Amino acid sequence: MIEGNILEKADLKDLKFFKKGKVRDIYDFDKKLLIIATDRISCFDVVLSSCIPYKGEVLTRLSAFWFAFMKNIIDSHFISMDVEQFHPSVLKYKDLLEGRAMWVKKTQPLPVECVVRGYLSGSAWKEYKNKSSVCGIELPSGLKESDKLPEVIFTPSTKAESGHDENISEKEVHNLIGINLTQKIKEKSVAIYKKGAQYAESKGIIIADTKFEFGLYEDELILIDEVLTPDSSRFWPKDDYEAGRAQASFDKQFVRDYLISRGDLDKKETFSTPLPETIMQRTSRKYLDIYKIITGQDLIQ
Repeated sequence: MIEGNILEKADLKDLKFFKKGKVRDIYDFDKKLLIIATDRISCFDVVLSSCIPYKGEVLTRLSAFWFAFMKNIIDSHFISMDVEQFHPSVLKYKDLLEGRAMWVKKTQPLPVECVVRGYLSGSAWKEYKNKSSVCGIELPSGLKESDKLPEVIFTPSTKAESGHDENISEKEVHNLIGINLTQKIKEKSVAIYKKGAQYAESKGIIIADTKFEFGLYEDELILIDEVLTPDSSRFWPKDDYEAGRAQASFDKQFVRDYLISRGDLDKKETFSTPLPETIMQRTSRKYLDIYKIITGQDLIQ
């Protein structure tokens, strides 16, 4: 039984609230932000009524690991996870923040989810079955579910504040942020994915796909939000991989699959009914396991 301190929301009333995301609660400190990863989980762009033990810590600590790992490719918004280095006004919340909060640079986020795919899965597989293409990118015929793609592809999507993100073409990204910036985020996204995927494979993990976010800080493009976490990526055990079927995974696909089995995704009760304890526990274990596999460290003893 995995037991941990569950944080559904960070209600720090004496601090300047900035934004509530699906998973993160964010506070404003002028040129800095305090980003707190709660244990909320969202699937199909809907926040569920249940929380996952240790999820916020896994997302924060794993992102911090990857931000450092990718520093030779691109700088990030990450400053510190050490609460002692945050603004003095938050020190009284140290116990709540420890392990799940980041002190970061405040950026101008770009309105694009930078999705990178090395394998054919999820929404890309559904689109390929109908069109033989993904986000306007033509792919070879005859590919199967979970097939490794001939080359890594960049398949961006909108970044919806509410509702569902939607896949868009690279040309549509040009219209949003310009050709030069589009080329930069594409090059950086593919480079980050390739480096992360190579490292993960050395640990017995396939990173099938992932998504990144970027922002501008003093006119410099930097990496923001989270990086290569089980919320933003598909992690498949290499020794169990077989093309032509769905894969076992160390990520929130496990919860998505449960919700699909529960019933109609258009019905409110599909998301508002609490997850069974067994699903919450197994999800928590998957998150903790991928953290240990990638970093070599146990988050809990």
